[in-house]
Amino acid sequence: MRLTLRQLTIFVAVADTGSTSAAGEQIALSQSATSGALKELESLLGAQLFDRIGKRLLLNDSGRAVLAQARGLLGAAQELESLFGGAESASTRLRLAASTTIGNYLLPALVASYQRDSPTTAIEVAIGNTREVAASVARLEVDLGLIEGPCPDPELRVVPWRDDQLVIVCAASHPIRTEGRVPVAALRAARWLQREPGSGTREAVEHALLPHLHHLEGSLQLGSTEAIKQATAEGMGLACLSACAVEDLVTLGRLVVLQTTLPRLSRRFYLVHHRQKHFSARLKKFAGHIGMV
Repeated sequence: MRLTLRQLTIFVAVADTGSTSAAGEQIALSQSATSGALKELESLLGAQLFDRIGKRLLLNDSGRAVLAQARGLLGAAQELESLFGGAESASTRLRLAASTTIGNYLLPALVASYQRDSPTTAIEVAIGNTREVAASVARLEVDLGLIEGPCPDPELRVVPWRDDQLVIVCAASHPIRTEGRVPVAALRAARWLQREPGSGTREAVEHALLPHLHHLEGSLQLGSTEAIKQATAEGMGLACLSACAVEDLVTLGRLVVLQTTLPRLSRRFYLVHHRQKHFSARLKKFAGHIGMV
């Protein structure tokens, strides 16, 4: 078999863009050269990798099986180039993806402490909700993901990382503060601010609160933790968020952590990587630095 990295690069580009013309633009090849290389690959493998729907090329079962392997091989080749690439060999890049709470409130300090010991390692961090992070890990677009909820994808290895305390907060002027230790009935009647579906924080909050409250009254959906914090501080309702996310506004007195009759609320953070992912020495070092077993 005579597979080449060029063929695999073109295949991945077509899978990402959905057409040979768009893939050609992405990797600076003509449409005919891109299409020809894809046909060569399919001929070598003896399998059609895409279903052709109109002008779109959609991965079929065979294509999806090849994609993870192709990304892994290309990643290993890039790592080899970085190790023996002459002037660039001293520099290595790690690609991370983190869900919102981790990416905004925990990961910056971890990255900073790591780079004090490894200043030549460049680190890229993409931030999205848990569903988006898991998808980028599954596509091998990133080396490691940090998420706020479990992930059922069988292609991924999900490792428990650390526990996170959840707290219920309100504005300093919110009338519910007069309740003292807030009872369940008052929490049920309150208006709640929540993240969007697919967010690990939303899933964790619903898992923690719904067994006790049964529903979240007048729920308002906002697309980021910062938006929820600011809206809560303006008195728009209650929110259940990570203690690390609200620490700043609690310190400033704009938010207050409510004492309630509910049990302690917590969730688990996870590290996730593709089962086909090759762990370089630098990635192993970073994973050990943040506590991955």
